[in-house]
Order: sequence, then C-alpha cells, then structure tokens
Amino acid sequence: MKATVLIPMISSCSNSSSWRPVWKLLGVTVWPLLTLCLVLQCGCSSKPAESQAAFPEISAPVTLAIAVRKTVPIELHAIGNVEAFSTVSVRAQAAGEVEKVFFSEGQDVKKGDPLFTLDARPFVASLQQLEANLARDQAQLANAKAQAERYTRLFENGIVSKDQYDSFRTNADALEALVRADKAAIQKAKVDLSYCSINSPIDGRTGSLLVHPGNIVKENDTVMVVINTINPIYVSFGVPEQDLPEIKRQMSSGPVPVTAVVPNDEANPVSGRLTFVDNTVDNTTGMIRLKGTFANAERRLWPGQFVSVTLRLGTHANAVVVPSQAVQTGQSGQYVFVVRSDLRAESRSVVSGSTVGGETVILKGIEAGEKVVTDGQLRLAPGMKVEIKQ
Repeated sequence: MKATVLIPMISSCSNSSSWRPVWKLLGVTVWPLLTLCLVLQCGCSSKPAESQAAFPEISAPVTLAIAVRKTVPIELHAIGNVEAFSTVSVRAQAAGEVEKVFFSEGQDVKKGDPLFTLDARPFVASLQQLEANLARDQAQLANAKAQAERYTRLFENGIVSKDQYDSFRTNADALEALVRADKAAIQKAKVDLSYCSINSPIDGRTGSLLVHPGNIVKENDTVMVVINTINPIYVSFGVPEQDLPEIKRQMSSGPVPVTAVVPNDEANPVSGRLTFVDNTVDNTTGMIRLKGTFANAERRLWPGQFVSVTLRLGTHANAVVVPSQAVQTGQSGQYVFVVRSDLRAESRSVVSGSTVGGETVILKGIEAGEKVVTDGQLRLAPGMKVEIKQ
C-alpha cells in the first residue's frame, strides 16, 4: 500500500510541501526519496537533446585513366641467354712442346689463320726414317722382282722346280706389300708433321690463352684456346607450351621477328628472327626452348649474357587497353577499379591479355571509354567516394 501511494505522488511532480506529512505517516526516510523526486522533476522540465551532427563522408584521392581501343602487337616476353653461333675448343692432335703462339687473347681470327706451332723436330726425324725404310724396301723389291722373272722363265723351261719358283714369287709379293706399308707410314708421318702447325678451324674471336711457349701438350687432351663465333650469334629462351601452336603458325607464314634488349640499354633493342624450335617440351617446366639468330654486327650481344627477349606473333586489332598499373591481382583473380559517373568506385573482375609498352589488353570486363583507377587502389573499397587528382 505504501508503494501504491508513493508512485502517484512522485509522478505528479506536485509541490513537495503537500506530500511531506505523508512520509512521516508512513515512517519512511525523506532524503533519498526527495532526491529521486528532484531528479524526476528535472526530467519533466528539461528539453530534448539536439541530435548530433553526422560525420562527413571520406573521399579517397585517386588517379584515373580512360580505357581505349587500339591495335596492339601480340608479343611474348622471356629472359634469354646469349650463345655463340659456334664454339671450338682447340686441342693439339699431336703431343709435343709449344714452340710459338701467333695471336693475342681476345683477337679476331679467320678460318685457316695460324694459332700455334709445336716443336716439329721429332716428327721430321720420324718422317726421314720412314723415307729411308721405303728406299731400302723398294731396292729389295726391285731385286726380288728380277729374280722372280728369271725363275719364271726357268720354271717354264723345266729347269727349276715349282717350289723354287713359288719361293721367289712369294718373296717379291711380300716386298711389294712392305713398300706399300712404308708409303702409308710416310703419309701418316706427314699428317703428324702437319699437326705441328695449328690453324683456326672457324672465323671467330679467341678467348683466354691456356698454354704458352714451352708448355708440353698431349694429343687431344689439353685445351689450348676456345674460339667463339659471335657474328652471327644465338639467343636462347623458353616460352610456355600453350604458345607453341601460334608460334608454328606464324613461322609457316613467314619470318617471326625477335627483339633482344641488353640490360641498362633498353633504348637500343637488337633485332633478329626466330630460327629454331626445340623438338620436345620440358615436362618438368612445361616450357619449350627457342632460338633467335642475330647478325650482331655491332657486337652488343655477348656469349653468356642474359637479355630480355620479345617474340612478336602478329597484332591484335581493336583491342581494349588500360595502363598496366590499373590491373590488380586479388584472391579471386585480376580486377580493376572503375569509377562510375557518381564518382564512386566499383571493383570489376577482368580477363587480361598481353602487355605491351606499359599497357595491358583487357579481353573481358572493361569497355572502351570507362574510367579506371591507376593510382590509389590501396585506399579504395567498392562503393567508396573518390576524389580525382592530377
């Protein structure tokens, strides 16, 4: 009953003097309830709070570009390795002492130019001995033939037996074979003597000199110098196997141009043509090896050098292109931020093609004339307001 009485008294927000005796009658302490009443009374008399002002919408500063249609070349890009057109490791074909060197390291040589000479005295002596043996055997052969002819007539006249005739005839035939063997040995000795003069087998450039006068070289063992042909020269590189059908189709219709760019000299690419496609695909990498041939008249390509290779496979007409920096990669694949007419960003999934000169072909997802974000993507989210900056 006490609560029933108190509630209407408090909610009425009437004068406190009119209900003070009631508290005394009910035996309730007055000060806590009085405080409650004052709070409620203030609430009845106070005005509603004004609504707080809304926060302004944040705009992300971005740089834009417009997707355009143009004809772009279809190109494959790879890292290639420069290879000598031909390489010869010069070795001695006869053992001996190096007598003289006719070139300096890094010198250009022609086919047939002298490179080394070996000490020829042992070979000359051997040749002279064989020639003497030939002269002796030829003299014995002449005597044996004369005797064989005499015994042939005596045998025909029945003066000597057949055994005697066969003995002289056989001796003459054996000496004739010995003379032929002497001549073959002399011919080999002349070849060995010619090995004392070592000439360049190809046109090219010599490398480091690996033997010097006074060194002893073994037959077909010691590499004396390496010669590389660098005019023309090869560039070897690999491309994915899925590009092989298009490469073969382009090769069947004409020469396929290849461009090589030397590091730190991007402004002066070297032009060549595709001349070799390997006969197998590497099953561990899925790549196939190709070679381009370059005239290399200015010798800007050097064996062992790494270069950037571009293989052109035709052109893509009327293609939609955007700056390459506009294409981003996320967990769902490639995407581009497009700015709508209300200056809000939209994330658009795209399918990209080749990249040429800082521009990427968009096969699907973007139309010509749409505005794409090229800088500031990290600050963006789909639907966010953008601020265009120069």
